[in-house]
Amino acid sequence: MTKRAIKIKNYFLKDINEIIRFLIISDTVIAGAAGLLGPIFAIFITEFIQDANAAVAGIAAGIFLFTKSILQIPIAHVIDKIRGEKDDYWLLVIFSIFIAFMPLTYLIIHSPLQLYVVQFIFGLLTAFTFPTYMALFTRHIDKEKEGTEWGIYFTLTDLVGAAFAIIGGYVAITEGFKTLIIIVVILSLIGALLLLPIKPYIKTA
Repeated sequence: MTKRAIKIKNYFLKDINEIIRFLIISDTVIAGAAGLLGPIFAIFITEFIQDANAAVAGIAAGIFLFTKSILQIPIAHVIDKIRGEKDDYWLLVIFSIFIAFMPLTYLIIHSPLQLYVVQFIFGLLTAFTFPTYMALFTRHIDKEKEGTEWGIYFTLTDLVGAAFAIIGGYVAITEGFKTLIIIVVILSLIGALLLLPIKPYIKTA
């Protein structure tokens, strides 16, 4: 009988191909960065955006999700029509780097309208990274390990995001939101740059 238990080395990204390994590591770092700010984002908005309240925070979150949701399918459709995965890879890298710097805009905006514009741009950029990431992950996932590798991906990103959410609240209280946002940007950029080792494995046709 074939053993069904997941080997412990899989949780440490062993016995996984290079592309999947770096995709998981990259998104885990980015998830950690998002976790730092995500849970306290509404508090940040109400404190630093003029005339902002819980409703403004809700609208801002809604604009991001609505923009991402509406645009990612047509963007993915266009990407699928282009042969090879080189376009997927470079779109993922370039837009991940743009996204990494987006939190800096929170330090210079002052009105709800400016916040809404930022959230729209954030959603637009994410609409490019989400389908390209999923396309690369799906194409290169190890055969007969699909469930395991998706499970490892969600386990690591969720655990790191949860841990960093706790850390983010502490940093915001002790060091301030400005320091927190700088840390978010640095971590997000590191996560984006961790996609670069994948380049040699990308198929051009």
